[in-house]
Amino acid sequence: MSRIDPSTLRLPGLLLSLLCAASAVHAQAIGEVDTVFKWLGPDHKIVVDAFDDPKVKGVTCYVARAKTGGIKGGLGLAEDKSDASIECRQVGAVSFVGDPLRQQEVVFTERTSLVFKKLQVVRMVDKTRNTLVYLSYSDRVIEGSPDNSITAVPLPPGMTIPMR
Repeated sequence: MSRIDPSTLRLPGLLLSLLCAASAVHAQAIGEVDTVFKWLGPDHKIVVDAFDDPKVKGVTCYVARAKTGGIKGGLGLAEDKSDASIECRQVGAVSFVGDPLRQQEVVFTERTSLVFKKLQVVRMVDKTRNTLVYLSYSDRVIEGSPDNSITAVPLPPGMTIPMR
């Protein structure tokens, strides 16, 4: 019986983790404000993060959301509220990267609880008006929230949105 060299098993796992990390969109913390003082653990906050659309160079989205503090929040065990706000802007010359855009696709996801809840941002294409529409909402495995926020980025006249 032949023996498997453990180092050969590590390489595929390492490559897979590098690919996943390279494709993930990471938000940059812009700032935060305290909303409720907590004696133990961090205060409840509103945090503002920015992320660039991974397929549309020149568009940045800013998301403001509630972050639960206290002992549970400090340990990463708290579930953040579903309230979030989004604003996306053209911050440079717009160009499209990679594959053509789908009519609708998730461009950003962030966990807002230990396991079951996440904040998502979906990009939708309004081809008729040559506009990119971004919707932020929170979902859960069992029951999501109707709380949402929407913003739109009109593209320059004559620019064609590459679509699948």
